[in-house]
Parts: sequence; structure tokens; C-alpha cells
Amino acid sequence: QVQLVESGGGLVHPGGSLRLSCTASGSIFSIPAMDWYRQTPGKQRELVARITGDGVTNFADAVKGRFTIFSDNAKNTVYLQMNSLKPEDTAVYYCGADIRDADAIKHYWGQGTQVTVSS
Repeated sequence: QVQLVESGGGLVHPGGSLRLSCTASGSIFSIPAMDWYRQTPGKQRELVARITGDGVTNFADAVKGRFTIFSDNAKNTVYLQMNSLKPEDTAVYYCGADIRDADAIKHYWGQGTQVTVSS
């Protein structure tokens, strides 16, 4: 059984910064990739950023130059550093991970953490 636990959400003023973290635990052989998605009411969950086990990253156009994703493979943890936050970044942010156990690669989700950007 695999769990993803997120932390770091909250309320921040426009222009401010937040760092989200997500740690995977459980029956893990390897983690090929970890990512962050976000979702607002009535909209589909959208990819924000992704990092592979080799350190290759990609970002949604809306966050390029403002957000950074990095990981600590030894701790099975991924971080999302969010700078220059805008009100339109307000959403529930979900951590995701492609995790290989003894049998296969499966995608897992965290429980979500609320990020609110407001003055």
C-alpha cells in the first residue's frame, strides 16, 4: 500500500511564495516520476509540473518562470516552489506519483492541499 502525504498549502498575498511538499511511503520499489496537479471547482484537474526520476522537468505554460519542481529521491519527496503567486493560482493542489511496486507501475494521488492567493 502506498500513501502520498502533502503539506504546505495556505493563504498568501499576490506576489508571495509558498512551498508544497509531498512524501511517498509504503511498498515502493522505485518512483519513475512525481508531479503536481491543481483543480478549481467545475474544472478538470490540470498538470502544473512534473519531474522524472532522472530530474527531467516540465511545466504548464501558466507557471513557467514562477514555479520550480525538485525532488529528494532518498526521501521519496517532491517539492513545488511557487513564487510570484497570482489569484488565478488559487486551487486545490494534488501531488501525484508513478510508483513501481513489485508487480507494476501505478499512479497514486495525494489528498490535496488548498492554496489561496488573495489580498
